[in-house]
Amino acid sequence: MPRPFSFKLEKVLDYRGQLEEQAKAALAKAQTDHDTQKEKVENLTQSMATHLAKEHESQKTANDMWLWRQYKDALEQDLSRERLMLSKLELNLHQRRKEAVDKSKDRKLLEKLKETQAKKYHDEERAREEKENDEMATIRYKSQDF
Repeated sequence: MPRPFSFKLEKVLDYRGQLEEQAKAALAKAQTDHDTQKEKVENLTQSMATHLAKEHESQKTANDMWLWRQYKDALEQDLSRERLMLSKLELNLHQRRKEAVDKSKDRKLLEKLKETQAKKYHDEERAREEKENDEMATIRYKSQDF
């Protein structure tokens, strides 16, 4: 009975699998953060558009105009800050995606090595068994001649 194949780097393969899962989790978090921030930017953009649409209503008094301008400036500052945060989160998202791909490649490389070694091992075992069977058949055939 042939003994089963054991991959010497199984622990390393398991570790790389864990690293890949961690990278996927970080990617999912980065994607969630990015989506949340994108929604904030869209909401602020919508608020700005709504505020600009009401510009003619602010022309009643000097105080109304001043308040309208102050609110517009505050919205522009908020929008600018949130867009900057969005661009940082996009960069983070791309980095996490690259890390996840790299970790996946590392794990797949080891899995490919494991498959190659397993195939080689099973081929050698099969060849050894065939050789033993051929030798047994030869011995039995020779003993029947005498």
